Amino acid sequence: MSRHLFSTSLSHNNRIALHAILSKEIARYVRIWPQTLLPPAITTTLYFMIFGNFVGSRIGSAGGVSYMEYILPGLVMMSVITNSYANVVSSFFSAKFQRSIEELLVAPVPDGILLLGYVLGGVSRGLLTAIIVTTLSLLFVPLQVQHWGLMLALVLLASALFSLGGFINAVYAKKFDDTSIIPTFVLTPLTYLGGVFYSISWLPPVWQTISHFNPVLYLVNAFRYSFMGHSDVNIGLAFGLLSAGLVVLTVYAMWLLRRGTGLRS
Repeated sequence: MSRHLFSTSLSHNNRIALHAILSKEIARYVRIWPQTLLPPAITTTLYFMIFGNFVGSRIGSAGGVSYMEYILPGLVMMSVITNSYANVVSSFFSAKFQRSIEELLVAPVPDGILLLGYVLGGVSRGLLTAIIVTTLSLLFVPLQVQHWGLMLALVLLASALFSLGGFINAVYAKKFDDTSIIPTFVLTPLTYLGGVFYSISWLPPVWQTISHFNPVLYLVNAFRYSFMGHSDVNIGLAFGLLSAGLVVLTVYAMWLLRRGTGLRS
């Protein structure tokens, strides 16, 4: 009886801790919305005007739809990737820098709850960004989605995956400059070369082969499949790779937390 009450109490405490971390994360990026939610809206509008309208009018159709409709899934996914990553890396490193993370480390909060709270914060910003960008796209193109469930699943999967990436980056970062190295030199090139603006079938054979080593290619094309019903890659393979990546990054982030890497001196 007493053990049952203890388990119930512990579970209740974990829910309170998770709610507190998640609420803090959401309040943080909503409070500074001109820096977190407005930029993807402006950037996407510029992409639609420049690539979709001016350049797209010269390209014509792609994949059976207008070029502007073709790049829409990639633009949404690009915003989801960058915002979910940026949210966690900046928030967790700030907690380290201000030493407020020490309060969490000494509190009876399991590592899994701590990680889940920050990841859900990144997922919520990724989901909100996807809604903002998709809503904005209605000003330029008609919204046609073939698989709503798949679309939502991919947004959540991508947000969680890159939130974990941001968390790991923040654990290793020793100064603010370190939080921008991965986004600048790894994430941005992979995203731009991940088929956001083109089909890999348009590339020479050697570049098609190289592109298949880019994980973002599978994410963008699976997401495009949810809109248009066709993709450059196998959807089952894309889901398998993304799910495996999610598991690997979760295990690695938990291992870092348990070792105290970058957190305990």
